[in-house]
Amino acid sequence: MDRLLVVVFDAESKAYEAKKALHELDREDVITVFDQAVVARNADGSASVRPGDDLTPVRTLGGTLLGALIGLLGGPVGVGVLAGVGMAAGAAMDVSSARLCDDFVEDVREKLTPEKFALVAEISEDSTTPVDDRMEALGGTVYRRALKEVKRAFHDDNVAAMKADRAQLTAERAKADTDRKAKLLEKINELDSKIEARLERAKQRRQAAEAQEKAKVEFLRAKAAVMKANAPHKHVGPPA
Repeated sequence: MDRLLVVVFDAESKAYEAKKALHELDREDVITVFDQAVVARNADGSASVRPGDDLTPVRTLGGTLLGALIGLLGGPVGVGVLAGVGMAAGAAMDVSSARLCDDFVEDVREKLTPEKFALVAEISEDSTTPVDDRMEALGGTVYRRALKEVKRAFHDDNVAAMKADRAQLTAERAKADTDRKAKLLEKINELDSKIEARLERAKQRRQAAEAQEKAKVEFLRAKAAVMKANAPHKHVGPPA
């Protein structure tokens, strides 16, 4: 299952040890690491990627959700961090579209106080035990959330609300006098434009998500091929 992972540590060195541990689990084919970074919570409450550990997608997958998570961990003042880690402005700043559940973000922020550090990662794991064992041995507190839950879009609710407003305005316009009809039509047209814009943004997000999933599949196939090629070959033949 694909998950967002956050592990909070008291010391920066432990966060980097944890990052190394994830790489080792990846090499052992226990998990797959798509992207990861070490993050600090600053004195002003913002969250930032540590120097020399820029949020560059390990698998060239875009990193939008991970960037959104880092921004949200810093609260309102933290969202600006996204501009400093090489994220595409249009995708990274649309943080709300990630729909990172409030309880998950708040739990992490409560633990990730200033002067503490966290390893954040996007991973795929069949069992939580291997990662938990390695992270807890380093003194980390582990939080995770399934990506299928994180990616729930909420634009449908907003579009439905706007369509309801449009229906009400249309009903009012049917009973209004001439002058009022013109004003109501202007509001209806404005709502139509907003609905169309939201639907277009939703389409773009779906296309980006599909491209990311395709990249993951291609990476996993390539990883499997490399492991197969590097596997020891058994000798087949008569005994010596």
